[in-house]
Amino acid sequence: MKLHYGLDDLKDIDFMAILPIILPIIIVGTILVLIAFIDLYRYRKTREHIRIWVMIILFVNTLGPILYFAIGRKDREKFETRD
Repeated sequence: MKLHYGLDDLKDIDFMAILPIILPIIIVGTILVLIAFIDLYRYRKTREHIRIWVMIILFVNTLGPILYFAIGRKDREKFETRD
């Protein structure tokens, strides 16, 4: 039983068989990130902690934009009720 796999074992993987599974995930993740950035830019004056949200959206991959839409948009509602 082989417990360690090296870089030489990558040549044995059939990436074209995996591509139909991975490609939709990559596309959905990219679309979520783009929509989150567009929304963050559009409402930048009413958002708090913009730099933190940019880092979360970028580095937490698919979960980052979802967190932004679930939690980050509430910043705007808080800001609008203060006026």
